[in-house]
This record gives sequence, structure tokens and C-alpha cells, in this order.
Amino acid sequence: MDREFPAYLVLDNNKRIKGQSLSPNRLSGNKHYQLISSEQAKGANATVTQAKLCIKGSLDKAKVKGKIVVCSRGKNARVEKGEAVHRAGGAAMVLANDEASGNEMIADAHVLPATHITYTDGVKLLAYLNSKRSASGYITVPYTALDTKPAPFMAAFSSQGPNTVTPQILKPDITAPGVSILAAFTGQVGPTGLAFDDRRVLFNAESGTSMSCPHVAGIAGLLKALHPDWSPAAIKSAIMTTARVRDNMRKPMSNSSFLRATPFGYGAGHVQPNRAADPGLVYDAKATDYLGFFCALGYNSSVIATFMAGAGDGHAAHACPPRAPRPEDLNYPSVAVPHLSPTGAAHTVTRRVRNVGPGSAAYDARVHAPRGVAVDVRPRRLEFAAAGEEKQFTVTFRAREGFFLPGEYVFGRLVWSDGRGRHRVRSPLVVRVVDSKKKPISTA
Repeated sequence: MDREFPAYLVLDNNKRIKGQSLSPNRLSGNKHYQLISSEQAKGANATVTQAKLCIKGSLDKAKVKGKIVVCSRGKNARVEKGEAVHRAGGAAMVLANDEASGNEMIADAHVLPATHITYTDGVKLLAYLNSKRSASGYITVPYTALDTKPAPFMAAFSSQGPNTVTPQILKPDITAPGVSILAAFTGQVGPTGLAFDDRRVLFNAESGTSMSCPHVAGIAGLLKALHPDWSPAAIKSAIMTTARVRDNMRKPMSNSSFLRATPFGYGAGHVQPNRAADPGLVYDAKATDYLGFFCALGYNSSVIATFMAGAGDGHAAHACPPRAPRPEDLNYPSVAVPHLSPTGAAHTVTRRVRNVGPGSAAYDARVHAPRGVAVDVRPRRLEFAAAGEEKQFTVTFRAREGFFLPGEYVFGRLVWSDGRGRHRVRSPLVVRVVDSKKKPISTA
């Protein structure tokens, strides 16, 4: 999000290290407190690893009392580390990311004055502590900062593709705000959700899929109210094809290490609710599309009948055709081809789109081909005479010899544009060229 809750660690050399926190507590007095790494505060019966992570009971009270302790992220809960410091008599905590967490900073309701800093700043801070006989500093009171940059970027904890079950379907589909989200909160547990926390609040900041999911669910509800005749697939398509892949600095969206993210991180992109209300075109799918998908995955008619039993839509006796369809031909808003031949042989997928605009319209295809792959869209122009009309097109992929690494995924996009700047219907293209000596990926 473009909202943060900064709390700075100010060192004795006046260097300020930015962190995040929602700790309601503050250090008393306008003074510096001695800084110590949790490894230096290791208890007699604890391992170095336990102390580094600030596991409960791993810190020596005599070493910690009245000091700011630097703990490393990992294994135990972030707020639980602060509780370990608090029980040992520490005055405050600095939580430093491990390498996997990168630049992701989360604002937690810590039980003591605390701030959460990046991996890079954590490495520098620990080097500074080790270079001095004694170091000191203080932590500023958190505040709310708006219009922060860059935003959005992908959280370190966010699930990553590829889809290991059915690689012909790109996952994830979409990303939405999920870090330090303010929301109403239960009175049954404290803001940390841990047993030791006896505080009770009406609102809390939470992070995770649990927070991004209701953003998307809310958007789906609003779209259904606006377009009551849209199917779930049409709603999903509208959300995906109107998503953004650039941040508020107009740069490609990054991950938590500020490296360029890919569709395996954000799917089709970051949700844009207003644009989803008027997508121009949608990739729709009916029950028959999904039944064909079941056939493509190898389910037989009797198993499919079990799925459909009691559905009351006339598909309980669905029979798979002699020549089963392919999973990649499901009318999905993204295209994934995980087993493209390296010999230049063509691999073609089929899609259809429906005009949900106000009337007649024409769309032209613009392709940003994945590196080392030639992409051909036929037809290149779709002309719709009226709203509700559907058109079909194909996308053909061919590997270019010498431009790829076998087994490597490469990414591109297909954009249908109406030429007026009003509608840009964007779909990710995900391709992997397989070694010709290996068997194609099984989807059974």
C-alpha cells in the first residue's frame, strides 16, 4: 500500500534508520538507550540461533535489562520476539529482517516500543554494533505516512507460482493490498493474537492473504451489483484484465527485495476496482467449459457425474469427447504454456472474448512477446457489432532457437486495445521451453 507507519531508530551518530510499527508504547525520557544484539544477550542455556531469533527464555536478563535489543526475523512470531525481550527486562526491540524477507516491513502492535527494519539496514546496524564497544539510540513514536513510494510491491510472504498441480493455469491470479491493513477486530483476543496478550482493541492492523482476500471479495461483490448478469468467470476476468503491473513511480512492480516481480508473484497484477467496472471485454466461462477442463485433466465421465450430481443443470451425464481438450484451452484471462517445444514447433491456444461495452467496438492486439518466443495472434483485430457479441481468436507460440534456456519460464503479455485509451484488456503470457529429450509435464 502507499500508507506506512514509520518509526525510526536514531543512533548515537545521528543516523536514522526507517522502520515500521504500531506499538502504542514509547520510550520514556528524551535519552539514548544502550543497543545490543540478541546474540550478545544469549542466555547460558540457549543456543546462538535461539538468541538471534529472540526465542522465549533465550535472553540473559542481566544483559538485556534497560536496553534496546536487536532481534532477527524468522521462525517465531514477530510480536513474540518482543515479548521475549520484554520479559527479559528490555526497554525496546528492533526487529531486523532475514534475507528472505528483504525490504518488507510490517507494522505490528508490539508489546513494547519497537520498530521493524529491512534486511539491508539490519546488516548495517549489526555491523555498527559489532564495530563499537558500546552503541546507543532511541526509537521514535510511530506515525501515519501517506503517498509512500514505491507502492505497491509484493510482500515476501505472498504465495509464488508456478502452479505445480496444473501448470497450464497461471497462479496466482491477482494481488491486492495485504500488508498492515487496518480493519475492525475481534474482542476475543489481543491485537497480536497470542495467549500472553491481554490487550483488547476495536481496530487492528493485520497482514496476509486474510486481508488481501476481502479486498478482492468486496470488489467482486460491487461488480456483481453493477453487472447482475455477469458470471463469476466474467467478474474474475474483469478484475484480472484491468489490473496494474506498475507502481506509483511508473516502474515495473517489484518484490520485497526491490527486484522486478513477475506474474509468478502478482499474477495478472494489482487490482484496480474502478477499471474493473468497465473492462471492455471479458473472458467468460460456462459449466461446459469447466466440464471440458475436467476431461482435459483426465477425469472420466463417471467421476464428472459425481461432481455434477444434484447440480440440476443438465450436465450430470456429461461425456468426455474421444479427443479430450487441453487444459491450456480453458477460456482463462491468462495464458500459460509450460511445455513449448525447443524445435520451433507451433503450440496454439484458443480464447474467446465477449464485448461488455456499451455498443459496437473494435480491438487491436498488441503483443509483448516473452523473451526467445515468437507469438502470433489471429485475427489481430476483433470487430464487435453490438454489446454481448463474442469473438474467438488463437495465440500461437514458437521457440526461437538460441534465445532461451530449456526449463526457464519467460513472461510477456497480450493487450487488446480499443485505440481510444478507454479499454486495455491485458493478459499475462507465461511460457516455458522444455528440453526435447524430456517428457512433457503431466497434469494427471
